[in-house]
Amino acid sequence: MFHAPRTVVTCSNVLIFNDGSKVTLVIKPLRKAVLPVAGLGTRFLPATKAMPKEMLTVVDKPLIQYAIDEARAAGIEEFCLITGRGKDSLIDYFDVAFELETTLRERNKQDALDALAPSTIEAGALIAVRQQEPLGLGHAIWCARSFIGDDPFAILLPDDLVKSDVGCLKQLVEAYNQTGGNVVAVTEVPREHTSRYGILKTGKDDGRVVEVTGLVEKPKPEEAPSNLSIIGRYVLTADVMPHLSKLERGAGGEVQLTDAMAKMIGHVPFHGLRYEGQRFDCGNKLGYLEAQIAMSIDRPDLGDSVRAFLKNYTG
Repeated sequence: MFHAPRTVVTCSNVLIFNDGSKVTLVIKPLRKAVLPVAGLGTRFLPATKAMPKEMLTVVDKPLIQYAIDEARAAGIEEFCLITGRGKDSLIDYFDVAFELETTLRERNKQDALDALAPSTIEAGALIAVRQQEPLGLGHAIWCARSFIGDDPFAILLPDDLVKSDVGCLKQLVEAYNQTGGNVVAVTEVPREHTSRYGILKTGKDDGRVVEVTGLVEKPKPEEAPSNLSIIGRYVLTADVMPHLSKLERGAGGEVQLTDAMAKMIGHVPFHGLRYEGQRFDCGNKLGYLEAQIAMSIDRPDLGDSVRAFLKNYTG
């Protein structure tokens, strides 16, 4: 007679299947992503007066599209946008544009239709949750609690554009599957800049994957435990949610995701990944301009012309 395996849940992302004769551990696959997009974008005023900063384009794609494309390439199937007032155009962007698509078909503009295709998300796969108060990244993730449930999830901050052969999030997913727990993308920053970032305390380090033994939010350079900084890519288990649900205020009077993650360390696996790729901080003007140049130079239709322009312009 067939007996269905008995399932026991240990930590939130690991299932134990016990059929009486053997025990099998299975790591839950990563299928959900949260994208916090509620920020005001004040650094880009007046451009962001009437449009979300996530709709600013790098060449011909908005920042939010780069993040969604990266998530899809990593196997993400469900998306949650944490929005604020004035962000409705982000939802409209991922809707089907019937009139536009009909016009393009009638005019036989297949290239334009192909360009539009990635901006449509399957019905039911995208939800938006309003963050009613700007209380920090941790609060934004807490707002997605019903979407997350007991599942592992990714966080992508669209301000961080990562140019790489293998998507940054896909690299994190591979590390998640290997380590069985939380993984954050990390990069080395100048010691004098540690006060701008969440910084890791580290344990075992193989040069690519590093054990995280602690996290410090924006430490002074002389107090920083390392110069490894977290960028806007995370793979977290639902174990973080009880800590976020306390809504404890940290640095800047905000609910800090870093503080909640720090409380998990020592109880569940937690690692940093030195990802392969180049990160552009499109939350500031210089990083945004650097991304424009780097992404356009790599385009077959633009690269030669951009290089020639830069050569002539800079002498």
